[in-house]
Order: sequence, then structure tokens, then C-alpha cells
Amino acid sequence: MKQLYIDFDGVILDTMTKSYEEIEKAGIDKKDQDAVMEYFRNVNWDKLIKETDEINDSINEIKKICASKKFNVYILTHINSTKEMIAKIKYLHKKLPQVTIVSVPKQVPKTEVVNPASAILIDDYSGNVKQWQKKLGIGIKFVKEEENSDYPEITRLSEVIDMFNQ
Repeated sequence: MKQLYIDFDGVILDTMTKSYEEIEKAGIDKKDQDAVMEYFRNVNWDKLIKETDEINDSINEIKKICASKKFNVYILTHINSTKEMIAKIKYLHKKLPQVTIVSVPKQVPKTEVVNPASAILIDDYSGNVKQWQKKLGIGIKFVKEEENSDYPEITRLSEVIDMFNQ
């Protein structure tokens, strides 16, 4: 079975869109990295997750992937705080109790926490996909609608099943 890592923010839940709306409402300059990081450290993650939309039926899509028995599925997510980690774990354990969650401090590349070689990463951020491929992993860009990026793209998570017929 192949290792499959799925990003959380921007792939499972649209937390980035929701938090950027909140940042704007709060009058925080998105270019001020310190202020933005402060927002992410202090935001009520339970509330943010509860109010954020799921992307393209992602939870059911992950259940389909697990049912295919082709992959060892992990959620690989960057976190800014312990509160964020706890909120994501609570949410995911309720929705996907069979999936392991790997939390990575925002300052550390995902490729430093897990071994990407021959493993698959589905991520909405091209920078993570690029780093993954540099370390001999298989990077797939998750997009809400096709973008024609430099990477293989999917709009529904279960599309990965057909990409890797073993």
C-alpha cells in the first residue's frame, strides 16, 4: 500500500478563505506577517472549524479512499498553535476516526517530518507540492477548479484512486 498524505487547510476545509475574511474584518494587514501569525495563534479554532465549509465533499471522499484499501491515509497539516492542533484532531477524530493525523509546526517543512520518498501528497499549496517532489515524493495539487498548474491536479480527493491502480 502506498502512503497517502492529505493536507487539511484548503483541501478538507476552506479554513484559509474563512480566516482571511476574518483577518480583513479585523483590519489586519495581510502583508504584516507578524500580525497574521498572531491572528492564527489566537483565533478560536473550534469556532473557525465549525463555521468553515467542507471542500468538494472531502470527508466522504477520504472515506472512499480508505475503503479502496490502496493507501495508508494520513492527514498532514501545518499548525500555528497547540489550540489549532487540538481543534483539528477533535474534528478529524469525529469525522475520520480511522485516519492518523500528523501535525507539523508551520515553521517546519512537511518533508522534514515525514519521509516523502515514493509517498503521495495532496496539497493545495504549490510550494509544498514542489518541496515534496524534490524529495522524490509524488505531489498532487488539489484545486477547487482546474488551474493547469505545473503539477497533476485533482478537484475531488477520490480521483487519486484511479491515478494509482495497483
